[in-house]
Amino acid sequence: MKFTEEHEWLRVEGDVVVVGITDHASEQLGDVVFIELPEEGMEVTKDEEVCVIESVKAASDILAPLDGEIVEVNSPLVDEPGKVNDDPMVEAWFFKIKPSELSQMDDYMDEAAYKKFIG
Repeated sequence: MKFTEEHEWLRVEGDVVVVGITDHASEQLGDVVFIELPEEGMEVTKDEEVCVIESVKAASDILAPLDGEIVEVNSPLVDEPGKVNDDPMVEAWFFKIKPSELSQMDDYMDEAAYKKFIG
């Protein structure tokens, strides 16, 4: 797994990358009440806003961590956004992206570096 400074995690599964937010981000947000997911088939550019997540505390944008195509979204989260608080690292992934350039993942932290980053 890789981690971004925006508290997203990335997991490679075959030729796609699964993207979600970390436990730390989920805790900081508090109770998640709304999620707007991207459209499947959408072409995205690294650092482009692709999702919106709202909690009782704040609204946050989720950025595309890689250039590529959104190939799948976790649509049950729209009806059950609280899953992000229950299991952000496994069940509550946001989308899967087929990257144009997998080497862009080299820019991100491994788990040890992320843990150091969040202190």
